[in-house]
Order: sequence, then structure tokens, then C-alpha cells
Amino acid sequence: MFEVFKKELTELLRDKKTLLFVIALPVLIFPVIFGTLGYFMAQAHLDAEQEVHNYFIIGDKNAKGFSESVFYHKNFKLKDDLKLNSRQELKDAVTNELIDLGIYISSQQVSNDKNTIKIEVIYNNSSRVNYITEKINKIFAEYKILVQYKNLKKLGVIKQQEQEFILSPIELELIDSSNARESFGEKIGILLPYLLIPIVLTGASYPAIDLGAGEKERGTLETLLLTPITRTQLVIGKFITILTASLATSLITVFSLGSWMFIAKQFISISFILDAIELIGTLDLLLILLLLIPLACIFSSVVLAISIYAKTFKEAQNYMGPLSILTFFPLAISMMPNMELNLKTALIPIVNISLAIRELLKGTVEYNHVYLIIGSTSIIAMISILFCIKWFNKEEVLFR
Repeated sequence: MFEVFKKELTELLRDKKTLLFVIALPVLIFPVIFGTLGYFMAQAHLDAEQEVHNYFIIGDKNAKGFSESVFYHKNFKLKDDLKLNSRQELKDAVTNELIDLGIYISSQQVSNDKNTIKIEVIYNNSSRVNYITEKINKIFAEYKILVQYKNLKKLGVIKQQEQEFILSPIELELIDSSNARESFGEKIGILLPYLLIPIVLTGASYPAIDLGAGEKERGTLETLLLTPITRTQLVIGKFITILTASLATSLITVFSLGSWMFIAKQFISISFILDAIELIGTLDLLLILLLLIPLACIFSSVVLAISIYAKTFKEAQNYMGPLSILTFFPLAISMMPNMELNLKTALIPIVNISLAIRELLKGTVEYNHVYLIIGSTSIIAMISILFCIKWFNKEEVLFR
């Protein structure tokens, strides 16, 4: 069995394609991908913040302060070369992309000296990702306070303390009881399983394709079957090789991200992240690793069984695609609102590990749930390994 493992591992290390996915991909490509993605997201946000929106306003005299605030705002430019006279014309102009937003201000008389003002903002929400509404809401809130103070003076409430008492009779203060670790763990705990779990699968898939379908295609599987070892030992040897590659890929990925984060610290301020990471205990990190080991066993046995079944390398690759998609489905479930780690979710494969990683990073986990997950996942791992062994012993599978 260990001779098979030694032989397969040696061949695996000689394969440049496998080394690319097991070592080069986690060390270089993934950090570059995430770094590039982060850069473009930040750049897109900056561009959206600095973008100047063309607008047209009707009824500006009804709310002079508001219209002047919009006019002098750095992100708005009056399109004064248009001739629009109605709400519908404003809407058509926005639809036809002649302007980014139209403002229609109307005034209705309530009594002899009292008017109510209605401000309508027409814009295309699908193309501006709410940046327009954020800016308009801020302008409106400031203008609304000024109008409220002005109306109070008209009603005879002149003293500033009385005005503030009427406008702000109740004060709301939000106090966050979470510490730095909980805040960090909640945010990174959602993303980390999306990185680690697919990496565990990816690290197992490519070696498995080569050790199963690749052996078939090269015609070397028959030679292995003639050696004086049982098929069970042969399967376990291949399985351990795939498991080693899977876990190595995961560990290299985490080490790589940590190294790149340390390098980034020299150029940008991310000390609050590192301070939060330092709060994570060694036991919690070891438990995250223990959670991934039985999952890696499941993935390794499943992809090996698929690879043994496939006739060719290409056919095995075609089978791996749907398996990757199925992996993301439970990950998506774990991100749903109100999904918490409890006795029920602790028994749902992949969902339980994703939730447990988040709770471990936050420091709010119940360790009994973690031990339950490790136990139940280990049972599934044993069943999948036994299935793989039985699968390998079928002639119709090996020589189909």
C-alpha cells in the first residue's frame, strides 16, 4: 500500500500540470486573482463616487435651497440645454439617457401662508447602483432640517433648545457589543469556506483524474493490477496520494494568503485585521484543520471513484464540472439569513463545516457541535472510502 503511495506521489510530483494546480495556483494565481478583484472593485467604487451626473430640474423655485444644493454639488451638473416642461418629459429623458436624473418639485398650498413641498427624483436604479440616491438623500436630509427650523420659527418656536426638543425628542444610540474578533470572524467567516472548501476539492480532482482515468488512458493500470498487492491496498494507496495533494493544496493556500497579507501590511494599514487574527486560538485553528480532513477524505474518495469509472482523461474532467457546482450549493445555503450552527445544521454535509468555520473564527462556537461535525463527517468519509474500494473491485467499472 505504501509502495503504491510512494510511487503515485513520485509521479505526481513529476507532473508539471498537477504541480501547477497543487502549488503554483494557491501560491501565486489565487492571491493575484483576489488582489486584482479587490483593486478593480475599489476602482469601480471610486469612479462611481467621482462620477458627474447630468440632471434637469422643474419647479426649482419651489425649493430654492434644495435646488441650489444640487446645483453646487460636485457630482451633479445641470443640463440646461434641454427644454422639458412636465414630469413625463423628465421620465422620457431619463429613459432615453439624455440625463441621469430628473427632479420635479411641486408645491401645494395648505393654508394662506403654509405650503407643502413634494420633491420627485426620477432615475434609472439599475445603472447607478444607488450612488445617485445616496447623494440625493444626503442633500434632501440637510435641506429638510433647514425647512423644519424655518417652519418652527413661523409657528412661534424661536428658541433653539425648544426647536431641537421638538425635532429630536428621542435619541437613538447603537452600541455594538461584539469585539474585534467577532466582527472580523463574521465577515471573513463567510468568505473563507468559499475559498477553502472548493480548494480542497480542486486539490483532489486533478491528481485523481491522473491516477484513475490517466492510468487507463496510458495503459498502465493493467500493470499495477498484476503486481502482488490486493486491489484494496492499491485503492488506499491512490486514495492517500490524492488526500495528501488535497490537504497540501489547502495548507499552501492558507499559508500563501497569510504571507501575502503580511507583505501587504508593509504598504497598507491592515493592523486591525492582524490584531483580530491574533485573538484566534490555536485550538480553533486546529479544529478548522480537523474539519477539513474528513471532508478532504470524502472528496478524495468521490473523485477517485469518478476517475476510475471514466474511460478517458477528458471524460473524467467532464464529470468533475458538475461536482464542483454541487459543492457550491450547500455553501450558498450556509450564507442564507438566520443560518446558525445547531444540532440540525451540524448534520448537513458541507453546510455544517462552513458554519463551524465561521463560528470558530468568531469565537462563539459550541465545541460539542464541532465534535459532532467531525464525527458525522468522518462516518460519511469512511462510507465513501469503502464505496470507492468496492467500486474499484468491479471489473465492469475498471474495464468499461
